[in-house]
Amino acid sequence: MTIGLYCLLAVLVLAFLRVPLGLALLTVSIGGITLLNGWDVARTMIPMTLSEAVFSYELAVVPLFILMGNVLSRTGISHDLFRAANAYLAPVRGGLALATMVTCAGFSAVCGSSFATAATMAKVAYPSMRRYGYSDQLASATIAAGGTLGILIPPSIILMIYGILTQTNIGHLFVAGVLPGLLGLAMYMLVIFVIATFKPEQAPRGNAASRSERLKALAGVWPFFVLFTLIIGGLYAGLFTPTEAGGIGAGVALLVATFQGRMAWNTLRETLLETAYTSVMLYFVLFGAMLFSQFVSFSGLADGVLNIIQQSGLSKFGVLLSILAVFLVLGCVLDTMAIILIFVPLFSPTLVAQGYDLIWFGIIVVVLTEIGLITPPIGMNVFVLKANLPNVAVGKIFKGLLPFIGVDLMRLSLLVAFPSISLVLVKLMQ
Repeated sequence: MTIGLYCLLAVLVLAFLRVPLGLALLTVSIGGITLLNGWDVARTMIPMTLSEAVFSYELAVVPLFILMGNVLSRTGISHDLFRAANAYLAPVRGGLALATMVTCAGFSAVCGSSFATAATMAKVAYPSMRRYGYSDQLASATIAAGGTLGILIPPSIILMIYGILTQTNIGHLFVAGVLPGLLGLAMYMLVIFVIATFKPEQAPRGNAASRSERLKALAGVWPFFVLFTLIIGGLYAGLFTPTEAGGIGAGVALLVATFQGRMAWNTLRETLLETAYTSVMLYFVLFGAMLFSQFVSFSGLADGVLNIIQQSGLSKFGVLLSILAVFLVLGCVLDTMAIILIFVPLFSPTLVAQGYDLIWFGIIVVVLTEIGLITPPIGMNVFVLKANLPNVAVGKIFKGLLPFIGVDLMRLSLLVAFPSISLVLVKLMQ
């Protein structure tokens, strides 16, 4: 257990130093297993773990959903969703910000990435909001907060990784994320409405669209409805597995983009290359996480944490609050992926022993990491946004995010107090 603690500390230090997470996990895991069981065991485990992961059917889900999101982003289909939301909401005070938030949720539903959502909306929505006189603070904060919906509203890459690490049904995780994701969208829109009401200078009204313009704009969003219905409807009805859903989603997205004349050869090439780069990066990190998970098991670190908690005298709810506090603090200083990959294997055995549902806990963890994406000092969504909006100060974005962080904490409290919000749809499909 002592070796396990030192190795855990080494991974955290390397993560803080911005060493690539996959490299940090692989290096520390190999070193730890060698110290515990000798080089011969470590040398045998490495190829076994990697080959098992490479030929895993479940892991094929990752590049398929990444491809689907990249197709929609690179072909401009995401712009259609913003135009439709804007056509209906622009006349309302704060309507452009509300339309941006709805677009973030819709794009998240077929993208699965918080960073991709934030980066895309910075290009699509921010210029329109500034043109109509929205404050930098509200416009940038709306996009940064809306981007966090990308890791909860299914399909979610983070939920896929959580499911792989904990051997939890990814389809059930996707379905469990629907209501908490919609709750987050509703609470974010309430924040925008309140700001627009009490500080109208930050969120003026837009121009009303004619009936024909609204209908024309609405006609452009059918790909999102088709994809979301296929993926979530198919999973809920048990028609296909998450991997099959990813394949169908990617195939339909490619067909739609080709049918609409948006998929030129150069676009297809860039889309496939970006998908390959992102997938290889994620696989490298996942391989390290899987090896680290085995090391945690060998070292007895997870069992040690469980024994410490059992001997602490904390109640079942006290144990949960302690673990949530750890994730919340880590979210302020660590990358989302690092938190999931390092600490989920460490704490999940304790939660199972305490009788908690891992599907419900997966949603809680994702909400916690959502909060981490927009909290200082290392709010990754903020820095993604800053890279796309160099003229907006980071401090201004963080200031605008304060009310969104507040409602996120309220949502977290509701999900902890009422697990049925996350689990009701999962129970209905069983």
